[in-house]
Amino acid sequence: MMAGTADEGFYELRLYVAGQTPKSVAAFANLKRICEEHLEGRYQIEIIDLLERPQLAKGDEIIAIPTLVRRLPEPIKKIIGDLSNTEKVLVGLQLKPHH
Repeated sequence: MMAGTADEGFYELRLYVAGQTPKSVAAFANLKRICEEHLEGRYQIEIIDLLERPQLAKGDEIIAIPTLVRRLPEPIKKIIGDLSNTEKVLVGLQLKPHH
């Protein structure tokens, strides 16, 4: 089986930020760490800087930043914040059951 297919639980993630703020940088660092620990080789992160491409906020209905959008696997999930709460991110990505 090829890597990166939905059958293997491939995660397509978008992180919406607005410039290189400390919160944006922290969100990316936290996301990258969580993905490496729990989704090694099964994820793709796309960073969307709304200062450069504000029109993209509409498509995913972004109301706060940073916001992580899990586009795959479906359904779409959103997690708002700097992703410093690993437990919350794992539950949000459905990598861990909600208690």
